[in-house]
Amino acid sequence: MSTRTTSAPAIEAEHLVKRFGDFTAVDDISFTVPTGSVLGLLGPNGSGKTTTIRMMTTLSPPTSGTARVAGHDVVSEPALVRKKMGLTAQSATVDELLTGRENLRLIGDLYGLPKKAVKARADELLEKFSLTEAAIRVAKSYSGGMRRRLDLAASLVAAPPVLFLDEPTTGLDPRSRNELWDVLRGLVRDGTTLLLTTQYLDEADQLADRVIVIDHGRVIAEGTPLQLKDRSGAASLVITVSRPEDVDEAARVLTTRIADFHVDRDARRLTAPSEGVSALAGIAAAFTEAGIELDDIGLQRPSLDDVFLSLTGRKAEDPRLESAGEGAADREDAGTRTAEPETARSETAGLGTTDQEHRV
Repeated sequence: MSTRTTSAPAIEAEHLVKRFGDFTAVDDISFTVPTGSVLGLLGPNGSGKTTTIRMMTTLSPPTSGTARVAGHDVVSEPALVRKKMGLTAQSATVDELLTGRENLRLIGDLYGLPKKAVKARADELLEKFSLTEAAIRVAKSYSGGMRRRLDLAASLVAAPPVLFLDEPTTGLDPRSRNELWDVLRGLVRDGTTLLLTTQYLDEADQLADRVIVIDHGRVIAEGTPLQLKDRSGAASLVITVSRPEDVDEAARVLTTRIADFHVDRDARRLTAPSEGVSALAGIAAAFTEAGIELDDIGLQRPSLDDVFLSLTGRKAEDPRLESAGEGAADREDAGTRTAEPETARSETAGLGTTDQEHRV
C-alpha cells in the first residue's frame, strides 16, 4: 500500500509474552514495522491481538520480552512512547455530551498543547475527516461511522508518527468502512506508521503492507497479503458461461486444453488450475471460435479467508467467547483503576482517551 518507507523500524516487538495466571494470552511474538508502512495483525477473537496492542501502547506490561515504539522502550520509557503514538481502541471513546469540536479540543488540552494550536488542529482534523458541518453537534447525535472518524481524529490531535488501531472498522457499515479506509490510506501517504488488528480478511488485504496471522497467542504465518495467498495454492482459472445450455459444450472445449477442472452447472462456472496469463488468451479465443458467450473469464487468487482456513482449519470470523486471557485483562484493568485511580487517569489522558477506556 505505502510507497515511502525507510529501513528504520517505527515499531519493534521481540519475544513478547503475556500471561494471566496459568493462561498465556501472547506467546513469544516478534515483529518490526518500518516507518511509513502498515502491519496487520490478523486473527479471530481471543487470538491475542488486543493483548499485543495493549502491551505495545503501555496499557499492560509484558510478562517477558521487549517492545519499542519510535525507538522508546514501552516499559522503561512509557511517557516517551505515549508522546510518539496514538491509539484508537475497539470501542469509540468520545464524550457523547460534547460536540465534535469540543472533543478534539479537550484532547489537545489533556496533551498540554497551546490553546491556539489546539483550535487550529481541531479545525484541521474536522476538515480532514469530513466532520466540519457536524462540528457543533453533540457526539451522541453522530452515526456510528462519524463517531469512529471522530475517535480516530482524537488520536491524531498531537500528530503522532505512530498509530495503533484495534479493529478500527468493527460494527461499521460497508460505506463507512470504505470511507475510513480512505482516511487511513491518506495518513500513510503522509508518513504515519500504522499497526492495526482486524478480523476482516478484506481489511488486511486493502490496507496492510505485511500481515502477521496470530492464533492462540502465537504467530502462525507472516508475509505480504500476496505471499500469504500464494501459500494456499496457485491461482485458479474461473470461467462463467452466459447461457446454461452452453455449459456442457464449454466443458468439452475446455477439455481440449485442460485435463482436470470442476464444473458447477447451477452457477454456470468452470474452475481449473491456472496455467498463467499467457494461456488465458488462447482459452478465451477457443470459446469465441466455438460460439460460446462468456460472462467472465479470469484468474482468481486464493483469498486471505482461504489462507486463514488452510492455516487454522476455521474462518477468521468464527464467533467465539472471549478468551480467559481477555477476561483476565479486564480484571487486571479494573484492579488498576481501583488501586491507582490517579495513575490510571493520567495514563489514559496521555493516550488521548477518556476514563471509559479500552475494552479488550
